[in-house]
Amino acid sequence: MNYIRNIDWVSLTRRVMARVAVTDGMDKKAVKIIIDAGHEVILQHYSAEELLKGALSSFDAVVIRSATKMTEEVILGSKKNNGKLTFIGRAGVGVDNISIDTATKNGITVCNTPRASTRSVVEMTVAHLLSSCRNIATADRKLRQGVWAKKELLGSELSGKSLGLIGYGRIAQGVGVAARALGMEIHAYDPYVPAEIAQKQNCRLHKEVDSVFKMCTHISIHCNLTDETYHLVNTSRINLMPGVGTDGINCGNHLINCARGGIVDEEAALEGLQNGQLSSVALDVFEVEPAINNPLFLEENFHGTPHIAAATKEAQARIGIEMASLIIEHFEGNKPTTALN
Repeated sequence: MNYIRNIDWVSLTRRVMARVAVTDGMDKKAVKIIIDAGHEVILQHYSAEELLKGALSSFDAVVIRSATKMTEEVILGSKKNNGKLTFIGRAGVGVDNISIDTATKNGITVCNTPRASTRSVVEMTVAHLLSSCRNIATADRKLRQGVWAKKELLGSELSGKSLGLIGYGRIAQGVGVAARALGMEIHAYDPYVPAEIAQKQNCRLHKEVDSVFKMCTHISIHCNLTDETYHLVNTSRINLMPGVGTDGINCGNHLINCARGGIVDEEAALEGLQNGQLSSVALDVFEVEPAINNPLFLEENFHGTPHIAAATKEAQARIGIEMASLIIEHFEGNKPTTALN
């Protein structure tokens, strides 16, 4: 009787043993947590064609990163043959690769892990910021070519310059803290963030995005990709940037994007580098990925990374564990804490 008394019969009867597809990889500890909770985990990547044909129709849940696109057609495909998909988990922040409206109409809960990779993306953004102003990537390439460019690679300090953050969520706020510590003045545009948050962090919140570009020599992107933000960074806005810091130093203009590809018009960025309006461009994300033979790669003052801002061992562990807890929560009959619909 003692053993029976210790069983949580309510949880046991509510929990559904689920079949979980993990299409873009997951931390081993997180996989174990899901399995230990009684669920089955299948680690397998599916092509777009396989997804359209209903490869996910035998699963109760799917966990994706950026490589798998849960479009309207793919979600409807998952419902073929009496498909039972009820959960889509985005292991990361951006959900522009998921048709949330279609998921909602089909009774599928969509979750992401917005907090787990924050520190990693903050650090990558700051790394690109420093590399841009101190010519680190360019210097490295020249050294490898046998060129000792000591005199020509004159950089500029971040102190005394204005940083414009487009989007002012957790990541942007973290970048702002680091940049202020380096002596930068912080500006931001985000119509969804209360002014009090910016005031507490000594950040000037602008009502118009153009105003940020007019005042800032350094711009960093931290918003989602939507119809509204597609090519938000374009030629006209790049041309608004002043090129001179608040300290009077001609430091040039610098653009960084570690958020989502497509927010920066890459043709406009290329033109800005070629005509000198931009002194550097640093991208971790691209409109077309994988980015191969992108014309920006031929520009000396461009440097990039292959969408790895969140790719740290620590972030992957946090993302996996957070996603595992969301899956367990969902199949115990509760609404997950980060549900987006």
